[in-house]
Amino acid sequence: MDDIITEHAGSILRVQFNRPTKRNAMTSAMYVALAGIFNEAANDENTRVVLWHGAGDSFCAGNDIEDFLKNPPGPAESPQAGLMNAFVNFDKPVVVAVHGAAIGGGTTMLTHCDFIYAAESAKFQMPFINLAVVPEFGSSCSVPARIGHLHAAELILLGSPFDARRAAELGLVTQVLSDRDVLARATETAGKLAAKPAAALQASKRLMKQPCREQIKAAMKAENEEFQCAGPLRRRKRGVHGFPGKAQTRLHEECQIFSDRIGTENESRNIATENDHGKADECVCVGWKPAEGFFQRDAGECTDLARAVLDEA
Repeated sequence: MDDIITEHAGSILRVQFNRPTKRNAMTSAMYVALAGIFNEAANDENTRVVLWHGAGDSFCAGNDIEDFLKNPPGPAESPQAGLMNAFVNFDKPVVVAVHGAAIGGGTTMLTHCDFIYAAESAKFQMPFINLAVVPEFGSSCSVPARIGHLHAAELILLGSPFDARRAAELGLVTQVLSDRDVLARATETAGKLAAKPAAALQASKRLMKQPCREQIKAAMKAENEEFQCAGPLRRRKRGVHGFPGKAQTRLHEECQIFSDRIGTENESRNIATENDHGKADECVCVGWKPAEGFFQRDAGECTDLARAVLDEA
């Protein structure tokens, strides 16, 4: 089964994330595929509008943690960078319907869209600060430009989750609708756009993007450089990898918890299995739950959870 499904309906290209069991979390292969889809659509005279949405109960829960740890972005052209470039160079309208989780990249990718219809169930978050990294997709520039520095600080520096109503208040989404109506409204708007004069439509968006295009490119470059400077942080051994397979599965099911401490897999395992308070005090864990967004646990909470899961496994 394809992780991304595309379908043409007249001059509308419909793009659907199709990993519902993983809340449409992005893998490196999906970044490559989505970049290819947008690049091809940019050069396809039969495509006037892109309509984008997700299968299942979420739009996109950000990066697939397991895949991301195996394939982190490097200093060379990464899958993520390829998609960023595709977005910034795309001059045709993008209409998106968002429901459920839109976490991390699930939020920042939206900053490159033109019409964002959010379902009442939509939950947004840019939790990068909680993961000891910086924003992505040029959002360090585009979000403050769109909603002002003070509001951007609330979302980026605190990493606070926010719902669809708050997103509308801030001007990050076009309209909030019921979950039942959100895709229909996005489809309706895509149809109206497809009926406009194609050349004028594309030229109008290009002109709208022109004043900030180079700023967004510069922000993307700076974000990537900051990310690379934090490379050792990103390559830290995650506590979840030190647990036996069954316990890993339970931890992923519970809250996708992982540890931001330096140590080998055996040391991570020892945190969970031994009463080693010295090592436990070094452990700071970050997790994610659909109802709570990202959160941090202190060392004791992290160790207690790991031990409990191991006992059950």
